[in-house]
Amino acid sequence: MSDEPRYLGLSPYLYYTDASEALEWLVRVFGFAEKVRYVDAAGAVFQAVVCAGDAEIHLAGVGSDYWAAKGVDRPVGQLNVIYVDDVDAQYARVCEALMDTGEATAPQDQPYGARVFTVLDLGGNSWTFWQWISDRAELPPGWQEIRHTEV
Repeated sequence: MSDEPRYLGLSPYLYYTDASEALEWLVRVFGFAEKVRYVDAAGAVFQAVVCAGDAEIHLAGVGSDYWAAKGVDRPVGQLNVIYVDDVDAQYARVCEALMDTGEATAPQDQPYGARVFTVLDLGGNSWTFWQWISDRAELPPGWQEIRHTEV
């Protein structure tokens, strides 16, 4: 038996002040598919799972004091990357769904072969939609790409 771990996947677990509102927003704005929701006796979502293709994203309702108790006003330091086959079409969809309630950065080509745009959700989580446009990185002078062939 190998000592190497056998990974079966990875799934973000995101906290929202109002998971009911976040669930609706993620489905409406990003087009994610709701898989399951768990509600309390009052009907409020306390846990949910949405899907972006085969990827599952878990949501949890944490209440209005959660971030303040941590000394911040929203999530910090996390970026969720969602791979798409047409980033410009996804950008148009997101902008249309957002209307005047949020802002997405315009899609930009990156030197590592991706075209991306980023948007904050209503809970303050960062989402980048990512389309591979080249398998060749165009790095600045002095930078280099180091690939591991065993991965």
